[in-house]
This record gives sequence, structure tokens and C-alpha cells, in this order.
Amino acid sequence: MPQTHVIVSLNPKAGRQSPKIRADELCNLLQQKGLTTELLTNLDEVAEKANALHDAGSLRALVGVGGDGTAATLVNKTKPGTPVTLLPSGTANLLAKHYRLPFKPAKLAEMIANGGTVRTFDAGLARFDNTERLFLVMVSCGFDAHVVNGVHSRREERYQQGHAKGAHISYLSYTKPIFASLAKYKFPKMTVECLDEPALTIPDCRWAFIFNVNRYGWGLPLAPFAKENDGMLDHVLFRGGTVFHGLLYTALAQCFSLHRYLQTANLGQRMRYRITSESSIPFQLDGDPGGELPLEIEIVPNRFTFLVPR
Repeated sequence: MPQTHVIVSLNPKAGRQSPKIRADELCNLLQQKGLTTELLTNLDEVAEKANALHDAGSLRALVGVGGDGTAATLVNKTKPGTPVTLLPSGTANLLAKHYRLPFKPAKLAEMIANGGTVRTFDAGLARFDNTERLFLVMVSCGFDAHVVNGVHSRREERYQQGHAKGAHISYLSYTKPIFASLAKYKFPKMTVECLDEPALTIPDCRWAFIFNVNRYGWGLPLAPFAKENDGMLDHVLFRGGTVFHGLLYTALAQCFSLHRYLQTANLGQRMRYRITSESSIPFQLDGDPGGELPLEIEIVPNRFTFLVPR
């Protein structure tokens, strides 16, 4: 059956401005190219229709209008093999930058209609609080997750109050939560266990990152050797428990990834992890709040199907 259907999933809260105009433009361009296109905002409806079309063999692409969290949500809600891509409208857009996805609707429409290729990549699986959730880019525990919680708490509050523009976030949206976290966060200790052989326990971590893709923040190379198709996850762990240490790690990572030579750093690759703490420590998945430790993580090979440029 010809793959002539495109589902466009719109996250009304994604990014720095309303993405509705760009989503409408993309749909119009795809229809002009002879594709059957539907714009939806209800995620349950998106998943139901995308799964049905994929089973029927007629789904060309499920397009998420948003950022990394949007992509992860779509992958979590759809069946393995469902071809996902993005019209980038998030804040960091790490996946879009990593895979060189077009940011302009016209170029993305051309890619979907004529110039894209379907590739399969690994995903990570996080288990916490009787829940399982796939992630595509990374998991972090500690200070930056505390900041992410603050940003999204304010975002949700503004959205519930009816301030739609206030719900859109940018890098500037992180300024106030960062300063608030600097004043409150105590950098409690975590223990990271590498569960596959050879087993390894790394105690007294103050910052913990598990990467699937080698991008973070504005492109900071914290995990320079991470690859999304090698069947492994990359851990980046730091023991320094102060703001000064965080600034030091950031500066050295930005400078040819020199952070990996520090005695207070531990970088490596494994397939399975457990992260625990005696304190209440938050974690985030692909830029969205996840919950609090404990947390188990493992690689899921070939779980993520993405439509990318050739």
C-alpha cells in the first residue's frame, strides 16, 4: 500500500512561540504534494491513528511539532517501527540538530515527500515508581533536573492560568529557576551501579548523566563518544558537589571535552544502570521532569524509527 498519510502532532506549549502557524503551513505544503495530512493535538488520538495507519502500511510519517520531549512522547505512545520526525519548535531541539532536520516547513515538507530516509536507532528505557518510559537523548539526575522541574512547574502554572504565551519557554526561561536552584540545591550524593558485567558501583556522585545521543544543552559535548546505534549508553558522573564544580565541568567540557580527564569525573559505557540515593533527588528525561530516585535505566536496541534527511 502506498505510504500517503502524514499525521502532524501539535504540542501547543512547545518552544518560544506558538507553533500553530508553522504546523498549518507544513500541512498545506504536504497536501499540495499529494499527501493526505491531518493535524491533531490530542496525543491519544495521535497515537491511535498513527498506529492504525502504520499497521495498514500507509503511514509515511508522524510529525511532532515540538522538541525533544515531544519526540520522546510520540515514540512512547506508538508501536515500534512507526516513522517519526520533527518540525522543530522546542527550546533545545537536540534531536533536530543532531539529525540535521530542516527547521523550515517548506524544507521539511520536501524531505517528507521526496527526500527522506527511514533509519532505526537505539532508545533508552527508564524504570521508576512502577512506570516505564523511553527516552531518546539523555537522562540526568541532580541539579539540572531540579532546574528543569522549576521551569516546567512555572510553565504549567502559566498555562493553567490561561496565559498561553507565558507557557512557551526559551533559554531565558531557565534564568530564574537556575538562580533559585543555586540558592536551594544542596548537591546530595547518589550511587550509580552499572548492572551488566563487569559490575561496577560508583558512590558519592553529585551529578549523574546517562546519554544515548552526544548532545546536551546548547550542544555541550559532555558525552563526546555517545552513539545512538551502538547498543550502549554512555554515563558521565561527577563527584564535585558545589556550584564552582558545575562551572568547572561546563567550561572544560566546552573546551575539547577536557572534563573527562578530571579525577572527580567518571565516563564510560554500559547497557544497564541503577541510580539510588538516601536523599530526595529529581531526574529528567529528554528535558521533561521524570520524578525522583531510585531509577533503573537500560538500552533498547533499534527501538526508535526516525525519518531523517538522506
